[in-house]
Amino acid sequence: MNETVYITGHKNPDTDSICSSIAYAELKKRLGVKAVPVRIGCINKETAFVLDYLGVKEPEYLKTVKTQVSDLDLDVVPPVSEDISIKTAWNIMQKNNKQVLPVTDDEGKLLGIVSLSDITNSYMVSQGNSILSTSHTPLRNVTETLNAKLVCGNMDDVFQSAGKVVIATMAPDSLEPFVEKNDIVLVGNRKDTQMKVLKAGVSCMIATCGGRIDKDVLELATQKNCVVMETNHDTFTAARLINQSIPVSYVMTRKNLICFNVHDFIDSIRDKMLQTRFRSYPIIDDDGLIKGFVHRYHLISPRKKKVILLDHNEKTQTVDGIDQAEILEIVDHHRIGDIQTNSPIYFRNDTVGSTATLIASMYVENGIRPMKEIAGLLCAAILSDTLNLKSPTTTYLDRETVAQLSEIAGLDADDFAAKMFQAGASVDDMTPEQILYSDFKEYNFGRHKIGIGQINAGDPKSVKSLKESLLEHMNQVQKDKGYSLLLLMMTDIVRESSHLLYAGDGEDLIQEAFGAEPKDGEVYLKGVVSRKKQVVPLLTNVVQGA
Repeated sequence: MNETVYITGHKNPDTDSICSSIAYAELKKRLGVKAVPVRIGCINKETAFVLDYLGVKEPEYLKTVKTQVSDLDLDVVPPVSEDISIKTAWNIMQKNNKQVLPVTDDEGKLLGIVSLSDITNSYMVSQGNSILSTSHTPLRNVTETLNAKLVCGNMDDVFQSAGKVVIATMAPDSLEPFVEKNDIVLVGNRKDTQMKVLKAGVSCMIATCGGRIDKDVLELATQKNCVVMETNHDTFTAARLINQSIPVSYVMTRKNLICFNVHDFIDSIRDKMLQTRFRSYPIIDDDGLIKGFVHRYHLISPRKKKVILLDHNEKTQTVDGIDQAEILEIVDHHRIGDIQTNSPIYFRNDTVGSTATLIASMYVENGIRPMKEIAGLLCAAILSDTLNLKSPTTTYLDRETVAQLSEIAGLDADDFAAKMFQAGASVDDMTPEQILYSDFKEYNFGRHKIGIGQINAGDPKSVKSLKESLLEHMNQVQKDKGYSLLLLMMTDIVRESSHLLYAGDGEDLIQEAFGAEPKDGEVYLKGVVSRKKQVVPLLTNVVQGA
């Protein structure tokens, strides 16, 4: 089965996270994998500029990878129309070994379900001898059920004003008390009986036992507007079968129908199934179209979503519901985190400046040349993560990869980086929440839960003008989400420095880690531009030594 593989970066994704996901998904597709790049957060200004510049579509948003109904191997049962006979429905069930059938309209929208018990109940419980009229049974159903030939009447008509079903076994002169106008009468081959019931104004006459209708009888039937059929079944068999021609719409379950949506989570439908305990439940999509049935045994071993994680390997940074998904690969350039897998996976982690550098290497290793747009995305990701190759995280491989990718993409790396950073540097029109979560990661350092955001803010004046509102928002987030310390790096790429805003009781931690004295919720860090290389390791050392 060629299942979809979702490729995603971390929450609050940066340019590397988004671009690497798109590029790796493209590589996987070219290797025969049904891969889809997704994002688990909003893209920032810098990333939006890159995608727009290169003409690449933004990945779809994926809220969670929890197991949904759509992940199950549903029991797919072809739907039936509401006007088919219960005999036909029964035959379909027996042929396909099913105990329930979905009933839909012409567009495939679910109208109800007909089960084996619905059919047996309708057949065993006395429905009276006027059931064909009550259920508006189509003539077509009767001819199919009795294997009859329609010799007078319209096959598309239905019994609407028909009376009761009568077997005319008595002498013609004795019919009058039993046969009334609009009745449906089963007769033999006696011509006098046939003429008598027609004169009584019956709505339908069925000749059994292979009886044939003479020309003059047929002429009278036409004058009387009476439906006439011929069947080879004997009278007893015809009388037994005729009620099986009623449409399934008459017996199907349509009220208080419990059905689930393909997007429902397994956790929620499991509780509902335990409360109701039906044999199976219909599944529909957002348009009401039937997709199949779910049984209890489907929940025993559901098919998990398959995921590849890029640019992170920590649980707090990954997509919601990861415990219910199957992680196939992790490609990252950060510290080893706390994500666990049930079986061995492909894990690639190296000390390079960007995940995109690793992805570009994998193109080379597979003998595949990236397309112009993909090369541009990978180049942009490396330039972004290494601050145009100026970050202390930059390696020789990063520089060589940028040189190769920029040539394929037709980019001037320095000029493109300047435009990219300029597009992402303005924070004047951003809310404090947007600034904090522009590129945000959460870390667990022992008992300390620390959140660190980073944004390229080239103008120092912007930092001062937004400081008060940012600190107010950060203090609220720190309290609401229980962070020991909340940090925001507002990095000036040109001056190779960062203004570090903080919220929480971590002044001593900051002073010990960076050797600078914080004041009024802020500390200026000259030469600090990398969260991964210059902030996280120092915090880790201080926390572990505490």
